[in-house]
Amino acid sequence: MVKSFWEAVALPVFVGVSLSFLVEQLLQPRPPPFWKRPSATFAIHAGLWLLLFAFELSVFRRPWFATTIVLAFIFFVVMVGNAKFHSMREPFLFQDFEYFTDALKHPRLYIPFLGWWRALMALAAFGLALYAGMKLEVPLLGPVPMVDFLGGASTLVAVGIALLWLGGRKKLAVTFEPETDLQQLGLLASLWRYGEEERARANVPSAYDFAVPAQAAGSALPNLVVVQSESFFDARRLFSGVRPEVLREFDAIKAASACQGQLEVAAWGANTVRTEYAFLSGLEPASLGVHRFNPYRKLARLGVPTLAGYLKRLGYRTVCVHPYNASFYARDKVYPLMGFDEFLDIRSFDGIEKTGPYVGDVVLAEKVCSLLGHTSAQPIFVFVISMENHGPLHLEKVQGDDMERLYSNPPPDGCDDLTIYLRHLGNADRMAGMLRDRLSSLPGSNWLCWFGDHVPIMPKVYGAMGAPDGKTDYLIWGTVGNDDSADKGTTRELKVENLSRLLLQKMGLCSVP
Repeated sequence: MVKSFWEAVALPVFVGVSLSFLVEQLLQPRPPPFWKRPSATFAIHAGLWLLLFAFELSVFRRPWFATTIVLAFIFFVVMVGNAKFHSMREPFLFQDFEYFTDALKHPRLYIPFLGWWRALMALAAFGLALYAGMKLEVPLLGPVPMVDFLGGASTLVAVGIALLWLGGRKKLAVTFEPETDLQQLGLLASLWRYGEEERARANVPSAYDFAVPAQAAGSALPNLVVVQSESFFDARRLFSGVRPEVLREFDAIKAASACQGQLEVAAWGANTVRTEYAFLSGLEPASLGVHRFNPYRKLARLGVPTLAGYLKRLGYRTVCVHPYNASFYARDKVYPLMGFDEFLDIRSFDGIEKTGPYVGDVVLAEKVCSLLGHTSAQPIFVFVISMENHGPLHLEKVQGDDMERLYSNPPPDGCDDLTIYLRHLGNADRMAGMLRDRLSSLPGSNWLCWFGDHVPIMPKVYGAMGAPDGKTDYLIWGTVGNDDSADKGTTRELKVENLSRLLLQKMGLCSVP
């Protein structure tokens, strides 16, 4: 029979904290043992564990069960982190906790990367633990008086807070290179530090604070379409057996472009908003600090000047078209602050037959062409975020004529993801051709900028063929300004944060101050 609160919780706390460090060792990449890290990381780790334990204990009043729940949560984070590292080459971050709720709203975008069986096993294990804990362990409020229980739980909270204070007296240095920080600080301390950094005051000057308009007075402003194409890159660099005509239209536009080349982007396999915000803001990741990982959580809400706001001040109607939920990544909240007049999301595509699981690029191109057809004297800037080639690719099937149509030489076994990717890539190519043709039919000067947000997630393909370097492809093309043979098809490697300024310079809308 338990005689006191502390007699009941002492062993579960000791065992739980000890095992939490062992669970952490299951991470990929694996952090060093806690005794090889700064002592402050131990205080932060133990402090966070105690706070989680005190919360679970307060809810369920069963110390061993509370220990199990906290350890299960840490194990789940480790499991998710390993799946993320496998797919995206990046450990789990504090900013990724937001995706837990997103996974409930949009399960197809997230759970397949974890693995349906892992997700089901986690749910089953949690359900079993909940049942067993409630049935097998007697709650403390029977043998321990309520006053003692509340006093003990409060003491645990106080000790947890004190440990966090001790660990945080001198801020542990972070590099914002997630692998490095994980190796130096361990899981819980690195999560804590990234959370602290996000709460700190952000003051990031945008490149558009200093943009100088260069358009001649009285001259007509050109229409502009920018396409951020989902997972777009030239897969012929990955496998020489891909038929060249998969990107026939893109090749033709490149040959007539003002500038084109490979693009160094801020993401691998996912995290589209990193590339997206870098393009729109002109800010390099190093200047963003912790906000580089998801700038829409806080930074974009501060109204940092962007390309859209700059064009709006010049007189443009600014429109975003994204055939998915506008609330995803909170775009419905941040885009008005970034200078967009309108946001056309999935509701603008009601009744449209999808291409695979998402709205297809050809249908998306038709929507953009209709916007261009209804333009008035006011110039329009349309920023397009496509969805068709969004994974998980392994949930789709290779179709009958895909192999013959897409390859001159068949790929190695186990590369179905590449075949599915190429099928969608061909539709992106059709979209590029449709937009070029529509812009060519309009009077005056009209421009198209196209770029990929990141390479696709295809771990089996990369295992067989070698992983790409992560660069995507871009081009800048216009109906006026591409006649100079010296500039036609100019190749230039670029970072995504420099693309929008280069685009404005090619259009004659911005000069370097």
